[in-house]
Amino acid sequence: MFELRDGSCFPRVLAAVNVALACIDGVVGLLAFFQLIRIHSRSRQLGWTRQKVFHLMIGSSNVGYFLYFVLTLVATCKGWLCWSNSCGFVLMACPKILLLAAFLLLLSFWVDLCHQPDDEDDEDEESSSQEALLEKTLNLPSSSNKNSHRKCCSLRAIHIGSRQKIVILVIVLIFVLMVTFAVLIWIGMGKNLIDSSVVARVYVDLFSIAILLLGGALACYGLMLCLKMRKVRSERASSEMSKVAGLAVVSVICFTSSAFVALFTDIPMLYHWHQQPVNGVCTSLLLILYYFIGSSVPSAFVLWVMRELPPSITTVIYVESRPVTFISDSSESVNHPQRWSTATSSQNQISRASPI
Repeated sequence: MFELRDGSCFPRVLAAVNVALACIDGVVGLLAFFQLIRIHSRSRQLGWTRQKVFHLMIGSSNVGYFLYFVLTLVATCKGWLCWSNSCGFVLMACPKILLLAAFLLLLSFWVDLCHQPDDEDDEDEESSSQEALLEKTLNLPSSSNKNSHRKCCSLRAIHIGSRQKIVILVIVLIFVLMVTFAVLIWIGMGKNLIDSSVVARVYVDLFSIAILLLGGALACYGLMLCLKMRKVRSERASSEMSKVAGLAVVSVICFTSSAFVALFTDIPMLYHWHQQPVNGVCTSLLLILYYFIGSSVPSAFVLWVMRELPPSITTVIYVESRPVTFISDSSESVNHPQRWSTATSSQNQISRASPI
């Protein structure tokens, strides 16, 4: 759909739109990683929380889009043969898969909350968004900076929910499917019966259907979650309900629009069809609808919803005391464990489930 012109690579309108989209995604990606660093500096002891995971996935997706738009301009001007086939396909597909993974993860949390027993609702509605997603850790008196670093990076003590395991499996299968299609597209570059454009078209259609299903699922479970949260009369519950409703509405609008653009136009495969003439204005509007509305807006909205920083955790240093012999009342020795249990229970109430 692009026509290489004398002295220029793209029509000026398309080139400007690609540059603008690259700048937007680059800014969103940098903000996501900057916020991730701030969050991690305040909650190192918690390991990988769901807030950190969302920022990592959103940041990686937007940085991938930034690279895609920049390399699209460079590859089209330089006439890279690989880019117009499998290389451009892979870099187009990877950021979309990461965005899908982030919202599938969000859907899995909503499903957990909607299908939990009713007697657990009262315990989880006033909860914080800092519950450990991949690792539930214990604050031991002997923990040090070395242990906290190992806790954050180690994979041995990772705890993942059952529905989150399903999300990971689905994303792995999608990546395998994408690599398979990329190999078929590469083979189709030679003289054989495989048409690379048809293979890419099939992948885009299948992925668009998955995006439509995801938007519908987020709408359904968002509505169910809002109905459950309406029963709780508190400021915290109303705030969380507005976030859930906003995420559901934004997801439906953005994912539906981008999926229809992908199903009925060739916008996702513009890297492939550079030999054909193109209507610059119409194609630019479709690019904005597909990439900006379909990817940048939901990513930025998730970052805005999760913008609150977790409370800073102070490290308590325990100094080994000398053995001292003393005589105490039995009542004091009984009450001392109670103070420990009260402090422990109040500390554990900080990390309970949240819809966001």
